[in-house]
Amino acid sequence: MKRELGIARCGLACCLCSENVTCKGCKRDGFKELSWCKDAEWCEVRRCGIDKDLNGCYECQPAECRKGLYAEKIKARAFAEFARRYGVDALLDCLERNEAAGIVYHREGIMGDYDDFDDLEELISFIRTGSR
Repeated sequence: MKRELGIARCGLACCLCSENVTCKGCKRDGFKELSWCKDAEWCEVRRCGIDKDLNGCYECQPAECRKGLYAEKIKARAFAEFARRYGVDALLDCLERNEAAGIVYHREGIMGDYDDFDDLEELISFIRTGSR
């Protein structure tokens, strides 16, 4: 875990991402200058947060949001909702503990153990407890 990369504005765990080894995390330069990021320009959730002057979606209502990547997937929404309820540090603590216990963020491509959920509350419970 690269804890210093933290959590992206959308809630995804930059600290656990293995997709792009050169990524510096979405918080670089306050999310505004991300010329090194291939996804920065099209990321609707990032743009929304910048427009609302938020540090992250966890300062809004992520559980109800369906913008961008929130439209179909619940992982980012659940992570952001967890951070809204319990704080970013608590989310990082749980993710670190879960990783040490063998829970994998990216197992195959960008899919991992946190992606096998259809219910937001079940995923939040899994993040919190590390068990189903």
